[in-house]
Parts: sequence; structure tokens; C-alpha cells
Amino acid sequence: MAGMTIRVLLADDDALVRAGLALILGGSEAIEVVGEASNGLEAVATVRSGGVDVVLMDIRMPVMDGIAATAAVLALPSPPKVIVLTTFDADEYVVRALAAGANGFLLKDTRPADIVDAISRVVAGEPMLSPTITEQLIRQVTDAAPDVRTDQALSRVAALTDREKEVAVAIGRGSSNAEIATGLHMSIATVKAHISHIFAKLDATNRVQVAIAMHEAELI
Repeated sequence: MAGMTIRVLLADDDALVRAGLALILGGSEAIEVVGEASNGLEAVATVRSGGVDVVLMDIRMPVMDGIAATAAVLALPSPPKVIVLTTFDADEYVVRALAAGANGFLLKDTRPADIVDAISRVVAGEPMLSPTITEQLIRQVTDAAPDVRTDQALSRVAALTDREKEVAVAIGRGSSNAEIATGLHMSIATVKAHISHIFAKLDATNRVQVAIAMHEAELI
């Protein structure tokens, strides 16, 4: 989306949080706040009307919470990216939202410049999670998983080429696109192409889901 304005929807039941985020994002020429929602149902309705590239989605909201709203938004044709907002990085609801397909998360006390950067990164397909957080999420999602999930994951991973598996393993370890490019001696464009194929073959919508699949296949 180089040269294009990123259209953002703010979904949070706290009007002060929305106002603060709107003020922060309003200072960026690359971002335009195109709407606000006070609950998940309003967020889904706004996304359905079109013209949204990224949703900043609060987890705990009335009427429809952020987890249900994230699932509903991502089920729409050509859905926007979804970044969940939380107060605590160990929030169990964040784990559920990311496992459902959210593209990343932001703490509500994140520095303004980092919020703007995070929105740009997620639109570009960059990871929104640190390796430490990725490991925590994988552990929480897969610890209680039955062994049969290993066989299922292996079946899905079998569709990947050897090169795609290398990229997927790097994703599972929390590597950024630039780190993958350096480590595997390929261009950023090639890395992005491989990631696109990986997402399609694994039916994944974010890097966490790829990491979970690689973990369940016992490749990381």
C-alpha cells in the first residue's frame, strides 16, 4: 500500500480511548481514521460497509466482544487486518483472538509512534508479535491439544515446498521478513511471495497460526 492512505476503524467501548487513538493517528499523513465503534457489532457493520483497511479491536466490549467481532470480520470477503487492543500482554482473550485469526496485538499503553508503525507493518504483512509472545501463545494454544492434531498438522505442512517449510519454520521462531531474507539468502519480495503461498496452503490468516501449525507438526 505504498503511497496509499491506510483507513482505520477504532473499535473500543471507552470513548476516551477512541479519542486518544484518533488524536494519535490523526498526526500521521499515511493513516486516516474512517470510523469508530463502541462494540463489536458496530465494528462488524462498519467493516461490511467497506472502506476499512485495519481495525483496532478492543477485546472486552458489550453486545459483541472483540473475539466474536474478529471472527465475524475475518469471515467477510476481502477482510481488513485486525489488531487487537489489550491492557495486559498475557491476556487470555488475546490468545483466543490471535488463534481466531487476528493479525497482531497492541498494548493500550504503546507509544504513539509505535502504534502508527505497527499499523503500517501489519498492512505490509510484517509480524506484530515478539518471539517471546509468540512462544507464549503457541504454548497456551497447543499445550492441551490432543496428539491427533500433530497428524493433522503434518498433513497440512506436507503441502509446502522445502523452501516454504524453511520460511514457515522461521516464522514460527518469530523472525521478521528482513531476518528471514537475510537468514535464507533471498529478497524481501521473495520472502513475501513464499509467505503468501504458506498462508494459502495452511489456510492461515496470520503468522501465529503458521507458528502453531509448525509447532504441532513438531518442526519447531
